[in-house]
Amino acid sequence: MMQSYMRTTGNKQCWESASASTTGMMWKTLLVVSLFCWGKCQESQNMTPEEKGAIRDQIVEMFDHAYGSYMKYAYPADELMPLSCRGRVRGQEPNRGDIDDSLGKFSLTLIDTLDTLVVLNKLDEFEEAVKKAVSDVRLDNDVVVSVFETNIRVLGGLLGGHVMADLLRQRGERMQWYRDELLHMAKELGHRLLPAFNTTSGLPYPKVNLRYGVLNPLSRTGTESDTCTACAGTMILEFAALSRLSGNSVFEEHARKALDVLWERRQRGSDLVGTVINIHNGEWVRRDSGVGAGIDSYYEYLMKAYILLGDNVFLDRFNVHYSAIMKYISQPPLLLNVHMHNPTVSVRSWMDSLLAFFPGLQVLRGDLKPAIETHEMLYQVTKQHKFLPEAFTTEFRVHWGQHLLRPEFAESTYYLYKATGDPYYLRVGQSIVEKLNAYARVPCGFAAVQDVRTGTHEDRMDSFFLAEMFKYLYLMFSEKSHLPIDMDGYIFTTEAHLLPISLSTTQPPCPGNDTETVRISQEEDLFTHSCPSTETLFPNNPSFAKTIRDGYKYLTGVGRAFHPLPIREIELPLHDNGMEPVEFFKSMGISLTPLNEANMGDTGRLKHKGVYRVKLVAELSQAPEEEVVVPHVVQLISPPFLGRTVLTAGPAKFGMDLTKQEHGVKGSIVKASPYTACGPIDNAAGLKGHIALALRGDCMFAAKARWLQKAGAIGAIFIDHREGSNSEETPLFQMVGDGDSTEDITLPLVFLFSREGAVLTAALEKHHNVDVLLLPKERQLGPCNPLIGSTESKENIIQIFNACWKQKGCRLIRFILNHMFYKSHCKG
Repeated sequence: MMQSYMRTTGNKQCWESASASTTGMMWKTLLVVSLFCWGKCQESQNMTPEEKGAIRDQIVEMFDHAYGSYMKYAYPADELMPLSCRGRVRGQEPNRGDIDDSLGKFSLTLIDTLDTLVVLNKLDEFEEAVKKAVSDVRLDNDVVVSVFETNIRVLGGLLGGHVMADLLRQRGERMQWYRDELLHMAKELGHRLLPAFNTTSGLPYPKVNLRYGVLNPLSRTGTESDTCTACAGTMILEFAALSRLSGNSVFEEHARKALDVLWERRQRGSDLVGTVINIHNGEWVRRDSGVGAGIDSYYEYLMKAYILLGDNVFLDRFNVHYSAIMKYISQPPLLLNVHMHNPTVSVRSWMDSLLAFFPGLQVLRGDLKPAIETHEMLYQVTKQHKFLPEAFTTEFRVHWGQHLLRPEFAESTYYLYKATGDPYYLRVGQSIVEKLNAYARVPCGFAAVQDVRTGTHEDRMDSFFLAEMFKYLYLMFSEKSHLPIDMDGYIFTTEAHLLPISLSTTQPPCPGNDTETVRISQEEDLFTHSCPSTETLFPNNPSFAKTIRDGYKYLTGVGRAFHPLPIREIELPLHDNGMEPVEFFKSMGISLTPLNEANMGDTGRLKHKGVYRVKLVAELSQAPEEEVVVPHVVQLISPPFLGRTVLTAGPAKFGMDLTKQEHGVKGSIVKASPYTACGPIDNAAGLKGHIALALRGDCMFAAKARWLQKAGAIGAIFIDHREGSNSEETPLFQMVGDGDSTEDITLPLVFLFSREGAVLTAALEKHHNVDVLLLPKERQLGPCNPLIGSTESKENIIQIFNACWKQKGCRLIRFILNHMFYKSHCKG
């Protein structure tokens, strides 16, 4: 892998003519020379071979537990449900929205894990897994899948598995029966993904039906108009490798075209790209720009496409983007989101966990200092919360508490250890191993953490946990002698699948697939096109990385000893206006505490009329107060519920402020179609004038709200797609916007966790006509409501209503009852 590092930072004259073996040898020499003194100086901190071996064995045992549980309880299902000890089969479990678009009834976890088995030297298990994949897996299922996820997980998994199988076959030790079956499966899958690229722009649809494509009437997809930048820009490695291994250029052509469009649509002033783009006209739908969710692997694939394919255009583009990132987005140790057209404006106060890959990408480029800074910040957050929350604020508080066993932090830790040789990163890796065992391990595998604040689990073990996490951890604690392959000859895809960098030389580019090299005018820096320097990349200084890290050691406050702030004497020109000095400051919102008279000495003495010298102590809080979330409710008021069913809900930071509505918002609920409400609403006529139910996922809350508002809904209730989530175990949060202005959204919006949402949807299925109130919890209809307070009156009303319901002309009574609910609520 690090062989590719040399190529990345290397000058064309220096490196392009170098063979794979020569480059690998030069890497060894550089690493030995640059780290010799480092190693001597750090001997006291080094992890012994015995310690590394014990941790490596523990990683293998953990992998066996996870993979063995999948094979025992879940195969041939796509994923393991580790709490239920059974497989997740799409259509047989509650729908989770866009999360389920990864599942295609093609034994996802098995295919995603193939090359991990080889890296961990489980060659017997690998051979058996290949046989199962060849005999059992079908790729023509009538199911709609994510183009992006299917490409990186399944196509990448098949290609990585083929590369490993072919290597073992060539060695003559095993796999002699193998006849490129995995490559044939990869070609079939590639052809099934190609219909997604049938757009006027060349950007792919986000979803495709494996059997019917996109535009077929039976495909149940093709109505989407938007895709994320990463979704469109993370195809080139797998598609180019498939083209060069199969000899069919069509795959590489389409992936290159998509990258060309994204490059052309960048904001020319800032050289940044947005997060979501229209696949038909190339216009940006979301203009916030960062390095996390929605964009992340686009940047990664520009760099790695250069490494894998040797095309300088990809490196040129990456360097332009990287300069913009370092100018606007990187504020070490933070990585912010900004507006692509006005990049000096930060559009949100939180970061998502997917950006944890970025320090590793910076290592590949040779920019170690910011990589060390951001990685240390991430490590401090993990020490504070055990794992990286799915999102956390710039003050390092939890924004979204979920942790899906994502591998990005382990990935960057691996890269930094390989680049620096600093044993500190082995200790970081050790902490990852220990926390996974302590807080995520369950009897049937490893379970995602529903909320890092409570430690509750989610019945979920994504395939990337086996494909990536164990690969990076095992490699971190392994020497070359422990590995069955030479890792220097391969590059990792974003799913950590292995592709040989020899593809650029041993497999020539497909005809017509050479991108014209156009030099891009930019400010050159040390790493743009220069050979690596041992002085810059690997300083002969044992304190190099430590010096950088130390500045962020107590970034989150964890581990810092308390030291009281020094008392300073401040001269305050407070002109006599009849107010005491302290009260004067209080009137301006500044709270100051005067010292007692004994300690003040002469500081309280009148200096001259109207001016005082006052000695004061200001208390500075160590961290901002937690954001106060006002609980809301969805109260079912139509018979037979009559206000007795009250569901706790979370509010939104945008839309109608329900705390300012005296009686809340009342209406009948209607389920939106599509349920995720991420596009034009099919049942707009039926939704008009009603409160919409929509499922979380596929797009931002603000996007859903806009579609529902356009359809004529008078409110919206969003239901969590995370199975089993509930308000008792998971803290409420406020829904946030999408980075753009949300002033156009006027709907009242509330959020229900999965368990509360299930109560509401079950009521709708059973009674068809359900009226609800949306309002703050403190104003919910309660015992002081005469209609609800008396059991006798409730029973009478139910009898009257049921009797009348069978007759004609009952609408007046129904109106009166509903009006009573609407008007009568607790007044203090």
